[in-house]
Amino acid sequence: MGRKRREWIPGHFYHIGARGNRRDPLFKDPSDFNTMFHVLENVYQKTPFHLISYCFMTNHYHLLMRSHTDPLSKIMANVNKRYASYYNNKYNLTGHVFEKRFFAGHIKSLPNLLGVSRYIHRNPVEAKMVRTPKEYYWTSFWYYSTPACTPPKYIDTDHLLTYYPGTNEEKRRQYLDWCEEELDEEERLLWENNRTRKKHRKGDKRV
Repeated sequence: MGRKRREWIPGHFYHIGARGNRRDPLFKDPSDFNTMFHVLENVYQKTPFHLISYCFMTNHYHLLMRSHTDPLSKIMANVNKRYASYYNNKYNLTGHVFEKRFFAGHIKSLPNLLGVSRYIHRNPVEAKMVRTPKEYYWTSFWYYSTPACTPPKYIDTDHLLTYYPGTNEEKRRQYLDWCEEELDEEERLLWENNRTRKKHRKGDKRV
């Protein structure tokens, strides 16, 4: 019996995540992180999508993304397949690089959209790798906090800021300040559950 077709609504945002097989590292050095960006760029050229937040940790990653034209299952299959091929070739390995198929949560409200973005940017802080989001290089927070740097075409740093009042600089400052605030009890519990779970929840949506 084939896999159940994943839900995908064009133009809707999804919180995408994947983890290394056996929780092994996905990224061992800067060249691995940079290769993932190269993979995303190449996939974007053929199957357009937009990221509004991302975080690449040592053994997993988070993406907040949408596509208007192609199912995210197609996009992510290409991303993970290309990166896995690179990874196995570089480290002389065979077999699965990723633990399972990527997981995805459908973003259904503005508070959820903003909250997940903040959660993604604070991942390195909650993991006690850094003290503040801006200290970790491999997240999109770097583009939000450094507007002079132009992000790749597949990264959209304007969308989230449209929900804040004021000038462009005031919008940016409000978002950055909010991301730098500590997670509340409910948000931290969510982070702890995601960090420790060994299996995807049965209720997770798939796209």
